Amino acid sequence: MNLMEYQGKELFKRCGIPVPRSQHCKTPDDVAAFIAKNPGKWVVKAQVLMGGRGKAGKIKFAATAEEGRTVAREIMATPMPPNRQNPSGEAVNSLLVEETVEIEKEAYCAITVDRASKRPSIIVTRFGGMDVEEVHEKHPESFTYHFVDTAIGYWPFIGRGLAFDAELDAGYRKQFPAIAAGIYDLFFRYGAKLVEINPLVLTKDGRVVAADAKIELDDDGLFRYPEFKEWQAVLPLDEDERLAAEAGLGIRNFRRFGGTVGTLANGAGLAMGTMDAVKNAGGEIANFLDVGGGADAQRVRNCYELVVNHTAAKVFFINIFGGITRGDEVAKGIVTAMKETTSRKIPLVIRLTGTNEEEGRRILAEAGMTPVQTMDEGAKRAVELAAGA
Repeated sequence: MNLMEYQGKELFKRCGIPVPRSQHCKTPDDVAAFIAKNPGKWVVKAQVLMGGRGKAGKIKFAATAEEGRTVAREIMATPMPPNRQNPSGEAVNSLLVEETVEIEKEAYCAITVDRASKRPSIIVTRFGGMDVEEVHEKHPESFTYHFVDTAIGYWPFIGRGLAFDAELDAGYRKQFPAIAAGIYDLFFRYGAKLVEINPLVLTKDGRVVAADAKIELDDDGLFRYPEFKEWQAVLPLDEDERLAAEAGLGIRNFRRFGGTVGTLANGAGLAMGTMDAVKNAGGEIANFLDVGGGADAQRVRNCYELVVNHTAAKVFFINIFGGITRGDEVAKGIVTAMKETTSRKIPLVIRLTGTNEEEGRRILAEAGMTPVQTMDEGAKRAVELAAGA
């Protein structure tokens, strides 16, 4: 789940990362009322998941309540224009009113998982305030990395070393170790995939504050914090993302296409491989569906109903690798789900491999289902059934 700026800054505050004083507002009148009670210089920002707000005219300044109302109306009057992040654009449904800061320097700081080292990587560059891809293209030597040993964790000397290695302005160095500690804390406490501050601002009066927030949370960890359901409810989800959330999946775990072969697999890589196998067998895909790490009866039923009720699938190809998920438990889930569902019935093609696969196949056979041995065999069978339906 990607967070909007105001949501990300709420997590920043919880983890001790300094942010400018601000207020989340839903209407231009809310903006005017807040500024009237809090005289000063303010910046009004569109709350969207897309980048490029400044270039699109969705960040404006206001010094009075009436000016705040006017710029808020201008920002909310039209959606964000389409770009590579979202070809459809995005409506502006709320705003963040934030105190302006006098900027002396801008830097960049982030933490994410480095796949090569299989460790969290803290990333710092002295070039902030612009697209990180552009910075990397123009100034690749400016990036400094620290691959955290999670057995040891984060210590202030790490932050001090990053600040010096990245050649951050001297004004950053006293405060940066605590900010790096904050993003490390947030990363693990809330199950984030990415925490990014761009820009991390050094103000003219010597403060270091996060002027923006970009956070992506792992959907599988959202259950630990009930308020995230409320946050997710206001995010601009498309129809497929909404259906996935309602089925108990991550919002990126389901996507519809125009074909007649429905698919389900555990893991995004296997799901994409399953789709390729169906295409290679001459079929057309009805959907992408990654069931994730669990495949109990309720989740299998949810996935089955998601596909049969919302796609044109004529057959459902289930492709499960029993690594973390045991094959016999998956088989029990499939059998139970098919008994309990009230949705229309379509043929199933089931491939189980891995842990307890023999027991899983026995359970399926006893329930009158015929599993297949390989993914290509399953894809071929599914395409044949769809063509004959």
